[in-house]
Amino acid sequence: MSAPTAGGVTEVAVTTEPLDPAAHEAAVADPRSGAVVCFQGVVRDHDQGRAVTRLEYEGHPSAVDVLRKVAAEIAADPAVHAVAVSHRVGPLEIGDVALVAAVSTAHRAAAFAACARLVDEVKAQLPVWKRQVFADGTEEWVNCP
Repeated sequence: MSAPTAGGVTEVAVTTEPLDPAAHEAAVADPRSGAVVCFQGVVRDHDQGRAVTRLEYEGHPSAVDVLRKVAAEIAADPAVHAVAVSHRVGPLEIGDVALVAAVSTAHRAAAFAACARLVDEVKAQLPVWKRQVFADGTEEWVNCP
């Protein structure tokens, strides 16, 4: 994980490497914090009643800049001490972690709320597309933003 930056953003990455939720939690550790919430978006084996065998994420070259902007927006909340967020791209298997978002605050309600906002904004804004491969051999591309 990288060193803290202005606004409490400690880590932002779009990477082909496996994501480490524990490292994200450690990156947002702060002695002022009484709560750390970490979300893991995990590849599941189904979507809308169809069996999924694998996914592939493809990101626009601006994806890391967008992720950095979203993280900074969440970190700007005075209740938030630190934010770390990463999205994986490339081929992923069932059970792989595709997204990790971690937030620290003084109290749990604020941490849950900030982490939920972070995940929602990443899903709404990040220019990453998902290719789902189904068990029947068909596939579909989904534009995440």
